[in-house]
Amino acid sequence: MRFCRKVFVVAVLLAIPAAGLAATCTMQDEMQPQDRSALAASGARLADAIASGDTATVKAALLPAEASAWDGIRSAVEQAAPLATGGHVQFRDAFLLDASSQSAPSDTEFFCANASGSMNVTVSMHDLPPGRYAVLLADALGAPLEGQFGIILGWDKTSSSWLLAGLSVRPGALDGHDGDWYWKRARDLAKPDPWSAWYDYDIAAYLLLPVDFLSSPNLEKLRQEQSQIGQQQATSSPRSALPLSLPDGDRTWKIDAVNLDASLHEADLGIAYESTGVTDPAALRTEATSVMSAFLKAQPGIRANFHGLWAYAVKNGQRTPVMELPMAKIP
Repeated sequence: MRFCRKVFVVAVLLAIPAAGLAATCTMQDEMQPQDRSALAASGARLADAIASGDTATVKAALLPAEASAWDGIRSAVEQAAPLATGGHVQFRDAFLLDASSQSAPSDTEFFCANASGSMNVTVSMHDLPPGRYAVLLADALGAPLEGQFGIILGWDKTSSSWLLAGLSVRPGALDGHDGDWYWKRARDLAKPDPWSAWYDYDIAAYLLLPVDFLSSPNLEKLRQEQSQIGQQQATSSPRSALPLSLPDGDRTWKIDAVNLDASLHEADLGIAYESTGVTDPAALRTEATSVMSAFLKAQPGIRANFHGLWAYAVKNGQRTPVMELPMAKIP
């Protein structure tokens, strides 16, 4: 397995940006051959196991210090197999991080640049123990869902090998479209349908990078475009309109939040609304359907541009998932 760079340049943020200490970053083009080969070999073994859902192999390669994180990593491995089905894994980028000069766990920033200076990357890790680490980004090329993997490795001195320190997986496409497609549609809809545009930007960001804690010049540009929705015309975006009150006959529903929800690998939105407190499952579903219907009447463009809606009932600070419905089943 070889490393392959995409045009999309990635800046990895593994936590909240914090004050940096003495640390170095080496990008894949600048790595020593032995380092590049060792990372490629370790990454290939792990990526193949992750893509096939082989939790036993992945657990055997877990860094001992990360044993408490196994449940989350196992869940990510279980989600990875359907994302990789029908494709083959190829690495996109790799970053070798050296924090061995630190004397204790610290918030650490790594500043990475290639030899020409045309690519600059910042890696920020929270409470990072002293040691050597690597971040690998991979794609399941040819898979219908275009799965993406973010693999974090740590150097284990005891075994003299690279072991797994963290994992995140997500699709690279929804409804057959990648992040660039949703970004373009967001631009096209920014004026005529600001709500749909806003969530298209969210989908684009989700699909362009394998984890939420990644950033890049491209992503910064995307978020800047998104922030300008509604500023130049007499319209509102979700950022300014939420929480939203929706009249529905003799009742008014209050929607606290609307967010991308790709848990079913569909372009769905999740609606968190203030429930009347009903607990009977049938009554709760009836209530949720009414809320979703009122929302789509207020924002008809959402029905045309997204797959479906999730409903989350909120009562006394508790959020309860109720159901997901495709648009065609919402009155």
